[in-house]
Amino acid sequence: MKNERVEDFYPLSPMQEGILFHTLRAPASGLYVPQLGALVRGDFEVEAFTRAWREVLELHAVLRTSFVWEGLKRPVQVVQRGVKLPVRQDDWRSLSAAGREKELGRFLEADRERGFSLGEAPLTRLSLLQVADDAYYFVWSHHHLLLDGWSARLVLQDVLTFYDAFRRGRQVAPERPRPYRDYIVWLHRQDLCQAEGFWRRTLRGFSQPTPLGMAVAPDGQRPPPPEQAEEEFRLPETTTAGLQALAQRQHLTLNTIVQGMWALLLSRYSGAEDVVYGAVVSGRPDELAGAALMIGLFINTLPVRVHVAAEEPLLAWLKRFQGQLSELREYQHSPLVEIQGWSEVPRGQPLFESILSFDHFPVSLPLERLGGSCEIIQTHSTQRSSFPLAVVVVPGQELSVRISGDGRRFDAATVTRISRHLERLLRNVLTQAHEAVGSLRMLSEEEEILLRKPTYVEALDEGFSF
Repeated sequence: MKNERVEDFYPLSPMQEGILFHTLRAPASGLYVPQLGALVRGDFEVEAFTRAWREVLELHAVLRTSFVWEGLKRPVQVVQRGVKLPVRQDDWRSLSAAGREKELGRFLEADRERGFSLGEAPLTRLSLLQVADDAYYFVWSHHHLLLDGWSARLVLQDVLTFYDAFRRGRQVAPERPRPYRDYIVWLHRQDLCQAEGFWRRTLRGFSQPTPLGMAVAPDGQRPPPPEQAEEEFRLPETTTAGLQALAQRQHLTLNTIVQGMWALLLSRYSGAEDVVYGAVVSGRPDELAGAALMIGLFINTLPVRVHVAAEEPLLAWLKRFQGQLSELREYQHSPLVEIQGWSEVPRGQPLFESILSFDHFPVSLPLERLGGSCEIIQTHSTQRSSFPLAVVVVPGQELSVRISGDGRRFDAATVTRISRHLERLLRNVLTQAHEAVGSLRMLSEEEEILLRKPTYVEALDEGFSF
């Protein structure tokens, strides 16, 4: 890299170091390559759209960042000048609807597996796929080293601000947010002594990760499993509104209810009252002015330890749990690798094997501001995790939950079963809110009948789990 192209350089955050490690270990796995796609119909101005992306690339140093690690004691991130955004344009108008759908699936998979050359900026690209005279499918891909979901949403807002101005023939001069390097400086100034005491107390007596009792070993007679099994469900508007109203009345958050139900599910699957899973936190410090508008990777993954008390009233348990989550957020800047060292779990073993992310705003939301006569027909977003089991929750009029399992540990039927059990727990919070934690129903009527039969152990041996 030529020196005249270097604008700035600084260390990585602990989260970035972890993602870099996993990416280098499996470069063609498609891990940590989020994709946002949308089908746009109407008066979509391609030139204004691509020009808007070029302006945003220049505006935010993070989008012009690459990573250097070879020959260094610690990796660094390097902001480059003169970076050009790769834009791919394909014409799919001759394909049938079924052909376009199949081609899109192939394209997205190949785009994920292609990944990025981490040493050369930009680690982001745009694809514009014309599917009709008045319709385009665009795909924005980037490496997770650069951005978290909140930052991706801010980037999209800036793109649409520029796009709206350009299609109207106007100019725009948005204010630059604080640079990401300010957060890195703040992070490296933090004293972890208090955090160490907190995590040692929190994890005392916990010496092995919560077993995922629902995992199924792949059958040697079957073809190789897919890299990832996924299942998604949405709670109806009435159920979502009911949960939100219950949370408000009880001074709870929807996030607390969802995390509580995940902890309860893990307890029942593992047979343990004491469970630990990972929770994704925003990581944006209140004391860093302007942090809410900064662009970069701020999120962190922290262990959440929960004692599932079957006899305790559900609402009282959730309120106690919410206090625990609130205290945890005071130490949300703690590096996971350090927390591992402060725990009693041996080095080389993970603290947890499942993670839950509660995304407060869907990344696709700003696309509603495309304006003009454009109509967003559909959107999709994907991201693969390095953890065996990942839960992504997105609030809205309909609460959306996506569960992804490593295909080497979970078959599709198991992930589907987990999804249905979590959905049932969330629904039953409304009808059983004033009962004990242990009374909350998770199984279907058929599963409950099967559970009472003497042959149930045989069913478990065949791969069925609850």
